[in-house]
Amino acid sequence: MNTFEEINVKGFADEYIDPTLDLFAEIDKLKKEKNAVILAHYYQEGDIQDIADYIGDSLGLSQQAAKTDADIIVFAGVHFMAETAKILSPDKKVLLPDLKAGCSLADSCPPHLFRKFKEQYPDHLVITYVNCTAELKALSDIVCTSSNAVQIVESLPKDQKIIFGPDRNLGAWVAKKTGRDLVLWNGACMVHEIFSREKITKLKERHPDAKILAHPECEEVILELADYIGSTTGILKYATNSPAKEFIVATESGIMHQMEKDNPDKVFIPAPPNNLCACNDCPHMKRNTLEKLYLCLKNEMPEVEVPAHIIKEAVKPIERMLEISAKLGL
Repeated sequence: MNTFEEINVKGFADEYIDPTLDLFAEIDKLKKEKNAVILAHYYQEGDIQDIADYIGDSLGLSQQAAKTDADIIVFAGVHFMAETAKILSPDKKVLLPDLKAGCSLADSCPPHLFRKFKEQYPDHLVITYVNCTAELKALSDIVCTSSNAVQIVESLPKDQKIIFGPDRNLGAWVAKKTGRDLVLWNGACMVHEIFSREKITKLKERHPDAKILAHPECEEVILELADYIGSTTGILKYATNSPAKEFIVATESGIMHQMEKDNPDKVFIPAPPNNLCACNDCPHMKRNTLEKLYLCLKNEMPEVEVPAHIIKEAVKPIERMLEISAKLGL
């Protein structure tokens, strides 16, 4: 960091931070003064995860925020996650450290195009992965997560026709697990599509006892190599419960922070990508920094707003998912 770091966030682009400031102490003080809660996704940088009140997957964090009596939610994640928090907590102020923290998967499914796609299949039920915009949720019948997608699909009648979006890799994995013929939207996450099968195979040769863990957003050629396929939370639990001591991890590199904290006696190796980079960072997730988090809480902006009519429609598929999950005991 430079002597003074310029924070390019809408609303205070020219504000500088004294480099001698203890940001952890200042954030903690502001949080108490403003009755705020800080949520951090597992893909955030380590410092942000360490200062957060709650760490987890996107939907779980939003549900946690809805249960608190906080007036302000600071969501250290990407834009659609903050939107989900606003949908579930419409009366609370929701802040995002950097408004430019988007999502390649969410961007791969523009709502106006998906609406036209949906019109081609009028007798199909629409299931969307939670990693999508509020507008897309509003066009859906049921929302799912990577941990419950299979069970959600299996809970529906076998003759029910289904559109699944926006992630084609997750959809293909669900179709394979359930034996259902799903109509897939052609979207994907840039991070989960970058892993190299050839490099992972060579890495496995050097670490023959290592278990390969993969998120179902990865391409099928990567999933075929995996010893375990699951959500971010599922991967963390597997690594903790497994007797194995080495793991090759095919998901965003931010997860390594918690894996290493929870399992200091184990070795975690990021799965190698096709490019020359040594790691697999989501550039959108990593737009958030501790400095931006501090300014965000101090100035109470940037604020994420979702139109009331979108909230009204977007909350319905989330509630449907929660109802199904409750019935299935998930």
